[in-house]
Amino acid sequence: MPVSSKDADRLFLQAILSRSVVTFDVAKALWEKAVEAVKASNDAVDVSYSNDRDSWDEFIARINKSLDKLDLEFRHLHDESTGKEMYALVNRKGDEIAQMATDYTPAEIAFFKAIVEQIILAPRESFSVSSLIALREIGSIKPKVNMSKSQAEVVLGSFVARGWLLKSKRGRYSLSTRSILELQPFLKSTYPDEILECTICFEILTRGIACHTPNCKTRMHFHCFSNYRRRHGVCPSCGKDWPREAKDKPLIPVGEDAVKDGDEGKRRVRIRSADPSDDDNGEEDELPSQSQEDFNAKRHRKTEMNENNMDIGSVNDTQEHRATRRSHRVTRR
Repeated sequence: MPVSSKDADRLFLQAILSRSVVTFDVAKALWEKAVEAVKASNDAVDVSYSNDRDSWDEFIARINKSLDKLDLEFRHLHDESTGKEMYALVNRKGDEIAQMATDYTPAEIAFFKAIVEQIILAPRESFSVSSLIALREIGSIKPKVNMSKSQAEVVLGSFVARGWLLKSKRGRYSLSTRSILELQPFLKSTYPDEILECTICFEILTRGIACHTPNCKTRMHFHCFSNYRRRHGVCPSCGKDWPREAKDKPLIPVGEDAVKDGDEGKRRVRIRSADPSDDDNGEEDELPSQSQEDFNAKRHRKTEMNENNMDIGSVNDTQEHRATRRSHRVTRR
């Protein structure tokens, strides 16, 4: 079978499939190696590698076009801790955690989804849970699963080992870059009122800073804050003065640093319907992530927001639009 330029794309995808998440530099290196392999087989093949960004973007567009019918996408975002550009092959369907289906049993996937829910609903925008809270979720899965605590500990460890969760030095679990990158459709469709977005890059935010002004909706990743702070000294939304460093007061942390004693008493649940009769959680010791009255009011504001056609022309205009759109989200402070 003759070698063609499409073979470089196939080799690249095969290399990506053998990895979970790769950095921008690694992804480019894999592209270069794929082109070199095809050229080594037939130097006459019209395929080339270029190190500039435009060529890379064109290559990714071509890759995603070939993946479109399979509901797959070679997607990227920036790591929340390092700011590095990361890539992964993801499933675009948001109705289930399809990416995990080949790695885990249905019971283990249900366990993972339960942990994710507690991470997303964590108070004070801390987006993290202790091992105690994570393991407690075994008892909340419906229908009940046959998994002991020791088995759950092993599965929880595998979530970390395979890059689905991060475990901090304090022993707290949070979403990894892989989870955020590969599970974006699931997270955004399941938790539209709880997910935060960075004011600067608009990507999902679970680690970073929040403006200290009451009711200000500005949230930024650490790397986005650093880039923004080099040019500006005030909040892009409310105009209050900001300190030089992201972890300096009075800025408020988002993520594990926001945790306070007593935050993890009772289990929290998500309001799934404006009609209380539709919510069948049925557990008296669970705390709703927001009151029903607030939920209905915020749904009304969201409807009004969708009826407006707003022009976004600057960072401040964009922030005002985002702040209005996100005013219905849960206040976990």
